[in-house]
Amino acid sequence: MLTIIDKYILKRYLATFTVMLLLFIPIGIVVDVSEKINKILENKVPILDIAIYYYNFTVYFASSLFPIFLFLSVIWFTSKLANDTEIIAILSSGISFTRFLRPYIMGASIVSVFVLLMGFFVVPAASEGFNNFRYTYLRGGGKESMRGDNTDIYRQISNDEFIYVNSFNTDSKTAFNFSLEKFKNEKLVHKITASRIQWNPKEKNYTMYDYSKRTVGELNDVIEKLPEKKANFSFDLEDLTPVVYIAETLSLGKLNAFIKKERERGSSNINVYLVVLYKKYSVPVSAFILTIIAVAVSSMKRRGGMGTNLAIGIALAFAFVFFDKIFGVLAEKSSIPPLLAVWLPNIAFGILALYLLRNAKR
Repeated sequence: MLTIIDKYILKRYLATFTVMLLLFIPIGIVVDVSEKINKILENKVPILDIAIYYYNFTVYFASSLFPIFLFLSVIWFTSKLANDTEIIAILSSGISFTRFLRPYIMGASIVSVFVLLMGFFVVPAASEGFNNFRYTYLRGGGKESMRGDNTDIYRQISNDEFIYVNSFNTDSKTAFNFSLEKFKNEKLVHKITASRIQWNPKEKNYTMYDYSKRTVGELNDVIEKLPEKKANFSFDLEDLTPVVYIAETLSLGKLNAFIKKERERGSSNINVYLVVLYKKYSVPVSAFILTIIAVAVSSMKRRGGMGTNLAIGIALAFAFVFFDKIFGVLAEKSSIPPLLAVWLPNIAFGILALYLLRNAKR
């Protein structure tokens, strides 16, 4: 059962967090507009595209900086409760500090569930729109730079099939200097080569030009050559070079399927995709950790007043985001397991939260 005090704190928790979002998002939009207005005018971007971009920007910006907003909002209203001696009155009435935390944990639960669902279904679509706009209108290289390095591409498309293309043109859906090798028991069965291979969207197949197939026999090899040949393969040509931010744009089910497919292919970017997946779960959990730290830091009166609490809060919030980004990059670029790297900031700050909570109880 929620008491009057529980309802009061829970209401303040959710209201302050909402107000913090409504205050900082317009500031973020104004800063973004000031940075990009020249490019937008130069490229004559349609008004509708700009409006859709800033909707996506709002969702992307809020989801990226949600830990900071949550932490500062809890610090702000809890410091005000402490300065008005409301916390002293609550604890003096016989309520334990652990019981005092109950509405905070309830608020963190509501926020974390909201963030979790947003991360599963809403943020991926916003991320796709946000990044597509940036690469289309604001960055040099346009759509080609969206796919990173699209030369000398090697992919494993099944347990025993490997393909290679020298380069890939995303607009024409054409790959050059194509080869496919099929093995059985680590022995080459056949090799297909073509000067170029093009995807046919209507027919859902491929056309190979200057086609050649060499089938390895026990005594003699069989060679087949044709100027042009159509065929079906188990890979999508566009999958050769997925956009660099592909994992961010997929809902949970599609992301799991994509990771499974890329793992089977032996993708070198698998750690990047795993980091995105694990963060969908680790970020909502951080709501509980940051809430406990914020309450422990700001629940007592300090000589510097609310300003001291906010200074400590800002430092801790940015430290959390900093470590979250650092370990995410390490997981993508080094041998650190992605699961460990993604959860390390939560583990470290979770230990800090328990330490501060223990001192706050005293």
